Amino acid sequence: MRDTLAPEGVVVDAASYYADFLGFDDRGCIGEAFRRSGRTLEPPVLLRLAAAKTKCYADRVRGGLPLVPGVREFVRAASGLAHIAIVSGAVRQEITAGLEQAGIGRVRDVHRERRDVAHGKPDPKAITCPSPSSPAVGRRLSAVGCVEDSRAGARGPARVGRGCVICSPQPTALKKWLVPDLVWDSFDKHNPRELTR
Repeated sequence: MRDTLAPEGVVVDAASYYADFLGFDDRGCIGEAFRRSGRTLEPPVLLRLAAAKTKCYADRVRGGLPLVPGVREFVRAASGLAHIAIVSGAVRQEITAGLEQAGIGRVRDVHRERRDVAHGKPDPKAITCPSPSSPAVGRRLSAVGCVEDSRAGARGPARVGRGCVICSPQPTALKKWLVPDLVWDSFDKHNPRELTR
């Protein structure tokens, strides 16, 4: 996203991106970046930039995305214990491409993109509403554990009384704005059963 915005003269530094922008869907992220820059964003420009970001992401996937250490093993182990649902502000083809590139495309029961729900994060409905393809997902809140990478995302589980692990390359920054149950900088040496403790 930052590479897409930079040619427009809209700069979002890494710390701001992880702290404030990561929970937005693409259009929300672009809109917020323009707003903070004091710039007017016309609808055609928004659509052009959202399309450019999708293309940029696809190019990066083809080149190989760096994975959070341990994520492949963690997700595969979790899939043997529980339903796996991916809830993301990304568009569906980005979700699918990222999961496939990580080698975990077949382990999730359902995934939801921003367009699948009336309100994005931090609205908790994305994690609690049943899915037609996997009705058990979301039916029992007591069975929901969440792993998040954004402030907005972490607020959803908190609003419905669920625990949440934050996994981010900048975990120190995350501690400044929320108190999740656990903060990790990778999935290495972590077990999905930690989500139930």
